[in-house]
Amino acid sequence: MSRSHQGPVVGLVAQVGLLATLTATTGLGLVGWLAGAAHALAVYAALDAGLRRSGASGLGPADRVTLARMTLAGGAAALVADTARAPAPVAVLVALAAVALVLDAVDGQVARRTGTESALGARFDMESDAFLILVLSVFVAGSLGPWVLAIGLMRYVFFAASRPLPWLGAPLPPSMARKAVAAAQGVVLVVAAAGVLPRPAATVLVGAALAGLVWSFGRDIAWLHRNRRVAVAPVRPRLQYRLVPPVPERPAAPVQQPHPAGTRG
Repeated sequence: MSRSHQGPVVGLVAQVGLLATLTATTGLGLVGWLAGAAHALAVYAALDAGLRRSGASGLGPADRVTLARMTLAGGAAALVADTARAPAPVAVLVALAAVALVLDAVDGQVARRTGTESALGARFDMESDAFLILVLSVFVAGSLGPWVLAIGLMRYVFFAASRPLPWLGAPLPPSMARKAVAAAQGVVLVVAAAGVLPRPAATVLVGAALAGLVWSFGRDIAWLHRNRRVAVAPVRPRLQYRLVPPVPERPAAPVQQPHPAGTRG
């Protein structure tokens, strides 16, 4: 097995191990297993393809932390999917999500301190965040209403819209406000999922998080729209002048006059 395949395989094995643990401790059923297995296979395929495209020899230290987060998110997804059969063990679900959120603050620091930041790692980190928020929003929507799904689906709708509107996929300038709003979504959803707040208070809290997310996306979309036609002007090659000595003119060749008709030379 090549080194580039080791990371995806380790993630696949870890996900199966977590599902087996949840089965032994919470009685995870078939629906949960199917959801967890589908998640594990999707992560394996996407991560393997990403490593091939980037030419990386394997996962870096920060990528392994992100893989652990994605594995925990897969366990949470299995528990939420299994609510079709039985109520979810809220304490276990909240614990998985909380640990994943804590690790979200770790992988970035590891990447910077080890000098292993990469485009693949940044994308992997973003997808892990988005998937966990989607899973939590599905669970919280069961108690507060389907409007909570907007929190989990907004990033995916934005991504889908960037296909017909390529300017939406342009790079955005760094923003601490964007990071703070994104981090708040996971924390708020975990609090709401834990059920420690009365329903009215949880509704207000999650509604405020959704309003902040709408503001953040709206601000970014407005910035991208304003700058959609800004293109880098092509660099014109400099004209290089050389001093070329003048070419002397050649004397014109004498024009031979034709002989008059009927005469001989």
